[in-house]
Amino acid sequence: MPITPERTTLAGLDISRLLCGLWQVADLEKGGETLDPERGADALQAYAKAGFDTFDMADHYGSAEIITGRLLARYPTGKRPLAFTKWCPEPGPMTADVVRKGVQERLDRLRVDRVDLLQFHWWSFEHPAWLDALHEMARLRQEGLIGAIGVTNFDAAHLALALADGIPLASNQVSFSLIDRRAAGALSEVCSRSGVRLFAYGTLCGGFLADKWLGAPEPTSIPDWSRSKYKRFIDAAGGWGAFRGLLAAAGEIASKHKVSISNVATRWVLQHQAIAAAIIGARLGESEHRDDNLKVFSFALDEEDKARLEAAFAGTQPIPGDCGDEYRRPPYLTASGDLSHHLDALPSIYVAEPVPGRPERTRVSSGSIWEPIAGFSRAVRVKDTIRVSGTTATHGADRCVAPGDAGAQTTYILDKILASIAALGGRAEDVVRTRIYLRDASQWEPASQAHGRFFGEIKPANTMIAAGDLIGDYEVEIEAEAVVG
Repeated sequence: MPITPERTTLAGLDISRLLCGLWQVADLEKGGETLDPERGADALQAYAKAGFDTFDMADHYGSAEIITGRLLARYPTGKRPLAFTKWCPEPGPMTADVVRKGVQERLDRLRVDRVDLLQFHWWSFEHPAWLDALHEMARLRQEGLIGAIGVTNFDAAHLALALADGIPLASNQVSFSLIDRRAAGALSEVCSRSGVRLFAYGTLCGGFLADKWLGAPEPTSIPDWSRSKYKRFIDAAGGWGAFRGLLAAAGEIASKHKVSISNVATRWVLQHQAIAAAIIGARLGESEHRDDNLKVFSFALDEEDKARLEAAFAGTQPIPGDCGDEYRRPPYLTASGDLSHHLDALPSIYVAEPVPGRPERTRVSSGSIWEPIAGFSRAVRVKDTIRVSGTTATHGADRCVAPGDAGAQTTYILDKILASIAALGGRAEDVVRTRIYLRDASQWEPASQAHGRFFGEIKPANTMIAAGDLIGDYEVEIEAEAVVG
């Protein structure tokens, strides 16, 4: 058996293929008492000495960054463990000062001059300031404050959009397991084209992908938030019966290789080409399974094993949507089970305003320089009908997003259209017609695929037109109509 985890290279960093995830620090501190940082650092140092020297955390994982900072201070520069963290700001203006302050707080808590990998999370893509934040992070990377930039819970379309707009991304952290196989689809295709690597969390489905659950009855109560979350994934994948069938298949493979079901689950994830590393929970001072985790590298799944798992997958249902959708649209597969109250509280990028002398009419402006020049609104609502003007991938006043990429521009445009509809009291489900104008008719497929990502289930009436030259670097222009139900 290997004595240390396998290694891989990410953005020039030599990392362990098993990252130590510190999300459980927040769980340990949920009662209000913080962990002793030096004792916490002792526990992390034991992981580092065993070769588990790459740690993953976030700004909201309790005092995880502070504990890690105490650990890093024990090592000389250039020989310390690696610290990957996340910055998860609330949507709002992402000015240079706001982004620098967020990055500086990570530096201060970690006691470092440069964050090895800073991962960015954004709740709603309808608020376009996420692009501002990532461009500012790229500038801070050039200053040397950030080693590499990653994102978390980005779907395939928005990862592709960020890359097309020039963001130098190294990684995307998403849910990926035998139960949640979404990352093996479109997201892995984007990674194959771009070189972005994935970090997989939820690999053990909150501990359900383990020997103890083989043949066990469905739990009737779940006390911890992590397991509550992943029980929702199991329910979405077909329920406990389907899960038991999958667990039985993993158990057969585990017996064949003389390893645990957890080893099989992790090995399956790590054998995907897009995966840089899987994240394992490091519950400081409790339930440390380093020796068992190392068995992941003692075997490989062969074609027979893969076929057995594929047969078991057929008895389950795919988790709906794309990676990250569980945070942005129903079904909300989170511990609380419903994030609608949180998403509804997020600030809109647009503000509806009344039309003087027309009490039945409201409108919104996107801030584009063209609207006051040409005398039009981004969208207008009359009674229950919302009409959205021809919309391009214009960011802020006049910057063209993702020049030359029709699919990426379509994604940005539809985010913008849905934000304007939302500001006027509508939803995506209210859209009844879209019209797509293309500069180049040969780009119909990427534009159509992006449109299908938003409206695949809603299916509004649609027309696509080869319009010839559009103004500037725009490849696509789209208009829409919605009837608020």
